[in-house]
This record gives sequence, structure tokens and C-alpha cells, in this order.
Amino acid sequence: QVQLVESGGGLVQAGGSLRLSCGASGTFSSIATMGWYRQGSGKQRELVASISSSGFTNTADSAKGRFTISRDNANNTIYLQMNSLKPEDTGVYYCRAVMTVYSTPNIYWGRGTQVTVSS
Repeated sequence: QVQLVESGGGLVQAGGSLRLSCGASGTFSSIATMGWYRQGSGKQRELVASISSSGFTNTADSAKGRFTISRDNANNTIYLQMNSLKPEDTGVYYCRAVMTVYSTPNIYWGRGTQVTVSS
């Protein structure tokens, strides 16, 4: 059974920082792209940032200059360092990964971690 577990969410004041972590566990042969998505109240889930297995990153315009995604391949973990947080960053942050299990690549999601930024 493959599992993605996020941690690091919480309540922070505007201008503050948080660091999210997402670890993959279970039986899989490889992990390709991993990323962070967020979903605000009444909004669609949107990409925040992603990172390939080789370290290539893609960051949403709304997060550029403030958020940094990184990856530890040895521990199957990604991180999202969020600085200069704004109230509009509030939402549930989900980890997503493309993992190959028994020779079949599939998309997996974590259960999410809540980030609340107060003004």
C-alpha cells in the first residue's frame, strides 16, 4: 500500500513562514514528479509547485519568490518552504506524486494539511 503523508501545516500570521513536508511510504519502484497543490474554501484545487526526480521545478506565479519546493530522493520526501505568507495562501495543501507500482505509474494524493494565514 502506497501512502503520502503531509505535515507542517498550521496557523500563522501574514508575513510569517511555514515549512510543509510530504513523505512517501509503501511498496513502489520509483517516484517521478512530486508536487504541492492547494484548495481554498470554495475554490478549485490548484498547483503550487512541483519538482521532478532530477530536481526540475515548476512554481505557480502566485508563489514565485515566496515559496521554494525541494526534494530528498533518498528519503522519498518533498518540502515546501513558504515565506511571506498572505491570507490568500490559506487552504488545504495536498501532496501529489506519480509513483510506479508493479510497473504501472499512477497518481497518488495525500490527505492534506491545513494552512491558515491570518491578517
